[in-house]
Amino acid sequence: MLEMKNYKFWFCTGSQDLYGQECLDHVAEHSKIMVDRLNKSGILPYEVVWKPTLLTNAMIRQTFNEANADENCAGVITWMHTFSPAKSWILGLQEYRKPLLHLHTQFNREIPYDTIDMDFMNENQAAHGDREYGHIVSRMRIERKVIVGFWDDKEVQERIASWMRTAVGIIESSHIRVMRVADNMRNVAVTEGDKVEAQIKFGWEVDAYPVNEIAEAVEAVSKADTDALVEEYYSKYDILLEGRDPEEFKKHVAVQAQIEIGFERFLEEKNYQAIVTHFGDLGSLKQLPGLAIQRLMEKGYGFGGEGDWKTAAMVRLMKIMTQGKKDAKGTSFMEDYTYNLVPGKEGILEAHMLEVCPTIAEGPVSIKCQPLSMGDREDPARLVFTSKTGKAVATSLIDLGDRFRLIINDVNCKKVEKPMPKLPVATAFWTPEPSLQTGAEAWILAGGAHHTAFSYDLTAEQMGDWAAAMGIEAVYIDKDTNIRGLKNELRWNEAAFRLNLS
Repeated sequence: MLEMKNYKFWFCTGSQDLYGQECLDHVAEHSKIMVDRLNKSGILPYEVVWKPTLLTNAMIRQTFNEANADENCAGVITWMHTFSPAKSWILGLQEYRKPLLHLHTQFNREIPYDTIDMDFMNENQAAHGDREYGHIVSRMRIERKVIVGFWDDKEVQERIASWMRTAVGIIESSHIRVMRVADNMRNVAVTEGDKVEAQIKFGWEVDAYPVNEIAEAVEAVSKADTDALVEEYYSKYDILLEGRDPEEFKKHVAVQAQIEIGFERFLEEKNYQAIVTHFGDLGSLKQLPGLAIQRLMEKGYGFGGEGDWKTAAMVRLMKIMTQGKKDAKGTSFMEDYTYNLVPGKEGILEAHMLEVCPTIAEGPVSIKCQPLSMGDREDPARLVFTSKTGKAVATSLIDLGDRFRLIINDVNCKKVEKPMPKLPVATAFWTPEPSLQTGAEAWILAGGAHHTAFSYDLTAEQMGDWAAAMGIEAVYIDKDTNIRGLKNELRWNEAAFRLNLS
């Protein structure tokens, strides 16, 4: 199981010494109360750390550079309790390199009508101070998240929690290393891309290995270790023999167990967090990795089929962003396969040859072993299940030649009408918003791929915030999408990004 750092977020309050020490004492006291309540809310996925009130250019610069240097700091939350002259923030903001949240709030929920005086007004003027601060951040063209509302409201805390997950995704993006086993599927365009530019933009390292180098790691796995994992499989999953000889079936399952152990050891040794395979180049591997890849995804690794390194990195990124989320419903690699076009029952059947993550499963998860026409190898074992229902988000990162674009589609996952007993793969069925017709047309116009990184546990807002922080284009397809508006948006984006490139 891939582990992640125990990140923290710094809470930095802005003020100045114009109103005297008593006012500053109140500012510090209020900030500490807010941090304590935020941490005790049970809503935030990460701890908030109080920092002394920032008053001067030197203090701000020092604090922001300390945040840069602290490996456990995933971002800074800023709030101007009083008026804080924005020039004091320029050097600190110029040198700051991590996610930034501007929390526009105030300590008191309500105006104290009976007692309010000018001392209170001067001390509690976030409506004034946050605008001064917001101006300089905008003028400096710095990407940040702005959240407005009373800090102790559940809705505001949930938005902070949501941003924290995006911030961790931004930080962890530069730690993603993708191992490509063999190359991209021949003549396929959308899974290709500029790996050098991806490293510049996202921090991803994408490296290729000959398939037989990793196959050697598989072959080195002992029979004892393999047998132990097979027993774990048999205790955890339903076994669907479907007429096959039990011993022969078990041998096929053991091949996947050996692949899982060998792949995971290789990934750990070389420090990779995502992997891509290709059925057209399996070397000495006895089967196309199926159950093995599904299990690796369940452990937190990213995956992309047919050499799709962009989707592999995105799956890993989205698993990072959802890690530790209460009642998480799952995140997976996915592929658009076939439509249901019956009026009122429209949707897309999602699957892949083998590799869908069991974190999205609802109900029993079974092991099947069936022939696969691609790959020219033994019948591979795989996990078979149907997905959960509910709202989710499907994303596609594409390379347009001069820039990356992240396409983000809100989808509604449903149950299919009837069982599909002859289909030996894990499946999901969803209708894209605002409808299959508009959603699919919008996806195609935007250039979306047939592979997606899919999650029940993230929102379009979170993925869009990640794209903004990375400096790339984001295209949303949701309940408000109409084709005329989308075409105009794509034209405007083209002009805006070309202008920016020049």
